[in-house]
Amino acid sequence: MLFRRKIEESLISWKSNAQRKPLVVMGARQVGKTTLIQSFGKDNYADVAYFNFELNQELNDFFELNKEPDRIMESLTLFRGKEIDITKTLIIFDEIQECPKALTSLKYFQEAKTKYHIISAGSLLGITLGQQHSFPVGKVEFLDLNPLTFEEYLLNTNDKLYQTYIHYLNKKTLEKIPKAFFEPLLFEFKTYMICGGMPEPANIFSQTKDIGKLQKVQDEILRSYQLDFSKHTTPINANRIQYVWNSITSQLAKANKKFIYKAVKEGARAREYEAAITWLNQAGIVHQVYNVTNPSLPLTAYRDLSAFKIYLHDVGLLMRMSKLNPSVLLNGNELFKEFKGSFTENYVSQSLRNSLNNPPSYWTSDRTAEVDFLIEYMNQIIPIEVKSGKATRSRSLAEYNKKYNPRIRIRLSPLNFDTDGAFINIPIFFSDNIIEFIHKM
Repeated sequence: MLFRRKIEESLISWKSNAQRKPLVVMGARQVGKTTLIQSFGKDNYADVAYFNFELNQELNDFFELNKEPDRIMESLTLFRGKEIDITKTLIIFDEIQECPKALTSLKYFQEAKTKYHIISAGSLLGITLGQQHSFPVGKVEFLDLNPLTFEEYLLNTNDKLYQTYIHYLNKKTLEKIPKAFFEPLLFEFKTYMICGGMPEPANIFSQTKDIGKLQKVQDEILRSYQLDFSKHTTPINANRIQYVWNSITSQLAKANKKFIYKAVKEGARAREYEAAITWLNQAGIVHQVYNVTNPSLPLTAYRDLSAFKIYLHDVGLLMRMSKLNPSVLLNGNELFKEFKGSFTENYVSQSLRNSLNNPPSYWTSDRTAEVDFLIEYMNQIIPIEVKSGKATRSRSLAEYNKKYNPRIRIRLSPLNFDTDGAFINIPIFFSDNIIEFIHKM
């Protein structure tokens, strides 16, 4: 099954833009870049010319010998064995990180103005890390592809529930969702938490409901990430990356989820492992969320760079790394409570990354209170508390409110909509659409 993605709207806008530049679609491995671009080409162009630099390394020669776009296209046409009508063809350069000269060549294709329709896809591992060649700064457009959101998962797997989801999302005012609709949405969200937003595992599980098949594919993805540790860095840094990677689940299992270096390896120091964390971050497979003690605009100016949490880019992969038995799905809201609520927080972290231009932060106060996330939106600082169960008391959010009196306070939980003045409880499965609900306040 081909998963439809909301980002397809951005691809259509790119195609229709008279001033378009070559487009580079970036994202972590296995997020569906190739499938997305090929599907877009099939639906919107008369022809698709697909070139994969990982599978066909001989393509590199065409870019080593030429810089002139027309000459390069002549070679690619001969290699393909079929004419490329540049007025009707989408040209795809896949795994472009394997041919740095091809990445550089996008500059020359851009200078040919809108003559060519070119989309490149590449792993963040190769495009952002260790590039020794000229990068076409200002000559390309970028589009980031992340794991499937819960909304996209519903769109592709359960049309009835998707229509219910959209109905309550689009309401102009907040109102409780009837239990007959709320409970199925919450159960489907718990299913999503187990399979996650990587398209292949999500597809397999939605089609088969076979946990064994799901876990096998998730294990393969995790294994491919670990193989990349040594492929794109030095042996010493690869070992350190592996240590950090292995510590993620134990870091999140703590009540205080602040990243602790000694939990990576006995005697580990920040200066030894900072590069490893940066590598994972740039590769797009972890998210760092920094602490701020002064919630003022802009939040980035008040980050404590020595205090942060690390979340995985996909909650389903975190579930698999933790080895939690999926039977927890059947035990009420226990799934949200397991792992000290880390699965829920991890999902909110990836949701906020998807929906905001600025990454979230978190707030602490003299070690007595902690608000899980702070976001910056329309010149406001908005605190967000994540609750894993039915307990509604939030001492930290109350303390934050007493100190700073924000216009809006948000709690994300497995509970129904609820409002009280500046406070709003939003069901956890609506985390992807938090901006829409802010506009309703």
